[in-house]
Amino acid sequence: MISREELVPVLKKYQDEGVIVPSIDMIRTPQQLEGIRKACALNNLVLDEVAKIMAEGITTQQIDDVVKNVTESHGGICAPYHFEGFPKHVCTSINSEVCHGIPSRRIKLKKGDIVNVDVSTIVDGYYGDASRMFVIGETTHSRRRLIEITRECLNAGIAAAKPYARIGDIGAAIEAVAKANGVTIVEELGGHGCGIEFHEDPFVAHYGVAGTGMLLVPGMTFTIEPMINAGKRHVYVDAMNGWTVYTRDGSDSAQIEHMILITEDGNEILSA
Repeated sequence: MISREELVPVLKKYQDEGVIVPSIDMIRTPQQLEGIRKACALNNLVLDEVAKIMAEGITTQQIDDVVKNVTESHGGICAPYHFEGFPKHVCTSINSEVCHGIPSRRIKLKKGDIVNVDVSTIVDGYYGDASRMFVIGETTHSRRRLIEITRECLNAGIAAAKPYARIGDIGAAIEAVAKANGVTIVEELGGHGCGIEFHEDPFVAHYGVAGTGMLLVPGMTFTIEPMINAGKRHVYVDAMNGWTVYTRDGSDSAQIEHMILITEDGNEILSA
C-alpha cells in the first residue's frame, strides 16, 4: 500500500487542478488498517451469529441480545449503544423502516418480513460497520426482488470505487442500476468514512454525477450502504423515538452495507 508520505505530492497535483482531495488523516496507516480489519472481522462474526437465530416469532430484542453478547464476549463494544442517545446495541429495520429501527421485546418478526440488521463494532478503538438483509420464511416476489436490486446497487457502487476515481462515480453507478429497475434511492442518508471514528468524512451519496466529488485514493476506508425504496424516495423520522426512518408512502425499503478499503489496484471489501 502506498504510504501517506508518497501520496502527498499526488494529492497536491490533483488539488492544483481544482479537485477535492481527502485530508491526510483520511488515509489509513498500516497500524490503523490492522485494527480496522479486526473490528470488521468481529462485525462479520456477529452478523453470522445473528443469521443463526433469524426466524418467525423472535423479537428484535433477541437480536439485540445476540449482538451485545457476541460482541462483548470477544472483547468488542457495540458502537450504536448510546451513540448520540441511541438506546440499543444494533439497528433492526423491518419492511417500510429504512434504517435505525430500535429493537424491542414487543416487536416480533413475522413470516414474509424483510429485515435489515445493521451491526457496528469497536475493537481496541477501531470501528467496523456492515449490514445484511434477512427474509423471514417465505415472502413475496417483489420483496425478494427489492433485496436483489439493492445488492446489485451495492455491487455497482463498490465496482466504481477505484483509486483516483471520484465519490460521484459511486453514486452515479448506484443510481443507474436503481433507475433501470424502477426503484428509488433515499437521498438524505448515505455511506460514510469509518474506521477511526464511527462516522467520518467523506459522505458517500448513493446518487450523483460521475467525475465529481472527492478524489478516492489508496488507504481510504468508508461504507457504501444504499437504501433502496420500492416506492417513492421520500422518508420521515419517527416523531416518538426520534430515530427510526420510514418510507413516507409506506413502501418497502432494503439496505445492504459493506465497508471497503481503497487499494492501489481497486478495493478490498473489509466486511466480506
